[in-house]
Amino acid sequence: MLLRPRQKALVNRAVESLQAHGNTLAVAPTGAGKTIMLAAVIGELCKSSTTKTCVVAHRDELTAQNEAKFRLVNPHLSTSIFDAGVKSWQGSTTFAMVQTLSRESNLLSMPRLDLLVIDEAHHARAESYLRIISHAQMINPQIKLLGMTATPNRGDKKGLRPVFSNVCDQITVNELITSGHLVRPRTFVMDVGVQKRLKDAKKTAGDYDMAEVEHIMNTTPINQAVVSKWKEKAIMRQTVVFCSTVKHARDVQQCFGAGGIAAVLVHGEMSELEREQALAAYATGAAQVIVNVAVLTEGWDHPPTSCVVLLRPSSYQSTYIQMVGRGLRTLNQEDYPGLVKNDCVVLDFGTATLAHGAIEQTADLEDGVAGEAVTKTCPECDAVVPASVMACPLCGYDFPVCQENLEIGLREEEFVMKEIDILHRSNFMWVPVSDDNTSFMASGFEAWSNVIFKNNQWYALGAKKQGKAKLLAVGEKSVCFAAANDWMNLHESDDAAHKVKGWLNLPATSKQLGYLAEHSGDYDLTRYKASALMNLKFNAKSISRALWAGGSGD
Repeated sequence: MLLRPRQKALVNRAVESLQAHGNTLAVAPTGAGKTIMLAAVIGELCKSSTTKTCVVAHRDELTAQNEAKFRLVNPHLSTSIFDAGVKSWQGSTTFAMVQTLSRESNLLSMPRLDLLVIDEAHHARAESYLRIISHAQMINPQIKLLGMTATPNRGDKKGLRPVFSNVCDQITVNELITSGHLVRPRTFVMDVGVQKRLKDAKKTAGDYDMAEVEHIMNTTPINQAVVSKWKEKAIMRQTVVFCSTVKHARDVQQCFGAGGIAAVLVHGEMSELEREQALAAYATGAAQVIVNVAVLTEGWDHPPTSCVVLLRPSSYQSTYIQMVGRGLRTLNQEDYPGLVKNDCVVLDFGTATLAHGAIEQTADLEDGVAGEAVTKTCPECDAVVPASVMACPLCGYDFPVCQENLEIGLREEEFVMKEIDILHRSNFMWVPVSDDNTSFMASGFEAWSNVIFKNNQWYALGAKKQGKAKLLAVGEKSVCFAAANDWMNLHESDDAAHKVKGWLNLPATSKQLGYLAEHSGDYDLTRYKASALMNLKFNAKSISRALWAGGSGD
């Protein structure tokens, strides 16, 4: 398996920082491949089976996910699990639940560790994490400590400086949108007459008093307006709604139901079975809307979600980023055939966007850090509004598409240049195989991939050698190139990529030209492009079938 070039850069910087400082924090948002990079850092530092590593997470699904992806990246290293059900240190890398490991009786079983990794490291100031870190350092004062997080600045403004002395690297949401690994948010602030009251609402423990928020937001007219505006902007989209209290969420769910929209409810007071049933109904599409209270903010993803509704404010930029992030993942066509996702509509009926605006955090390890909203000026009414909004909340002016890109820190022409640059940042050369630049191919020893424009839509396809073409992605050009690149990275190795690059300057072989008679007079044809053209020619029927299945109509 190959890492993306940007992933390699973070891994290299993390390794260098760990060797220089003994600890480091790496920042990578949803879609960056955080677990893959975490595994790659461990693989670089712990090449011996006698080296001991522990990866700490706070949810069962994260522990299982981390272990599965770790094995993909490091098949030569053994693993084990330490949680409520199984308590084993047998593997060279152990994946542990913080709630279980932090208990004193379990800490006593901890062996001497060479590396401790904290997933979702913004939690590292919590007492349970500090107990684990302190105990590991007591056993081995030379232990290395790596933290990985998407939101480095905590809501309570407690910095991570007591745990980490440096930030080795930060991949931004901006980068992932321009590389096609996340979709762009399109944000609309919906004023239902409560913004001033919400701004003045009292706060408890630093965040808004949700009981008071419910009193302000949870009225029949407002809930009906929410459903009406949602039907106007996002009626065909799977949607996650964030509410203030359980009663608020239940009333919103019922209002969607009364409007003929299948909606389910998830909150912390439900039994595990009830929660699983609600999540399953949403995952299967039996419910189009899922309404929740502080359950789906972090660590939950359902990629078909393409609308986020905010019915609660937040003092914490990190919470705002996490809520919006639930809708930014791209779609894998193998998992979700027939679905197309080009963007995510964010409908904010409160003040979160007005307060925070940007969905980026600049990592700062000090206490007291709070993110400031990035703004722009409405040309109609001169209002200063968050850069992410698509419509002015004061006068209703619709910002053009180029203004939307300011939310991710780009002018339109810069966005185009970055999109083009996707082709140059791949581990493999993408060569045009059509005269009008509507079809591109990449080839390796084990796999090939094709990105093609048909009927006003981009498609990404890939196949293993001698295998049938699979539809990988449908949507924007950048999303399709990202999916195709990831397919090549999954099936090729660093060694293969290096050998393939050697073909870029070599002329096509006589055997290749024998298969490509139409190119017999092309003396500039390289061995690599000839390989791409042969893959396109030999797999034409397979590609057509995959495109037909994806709805291209050809």
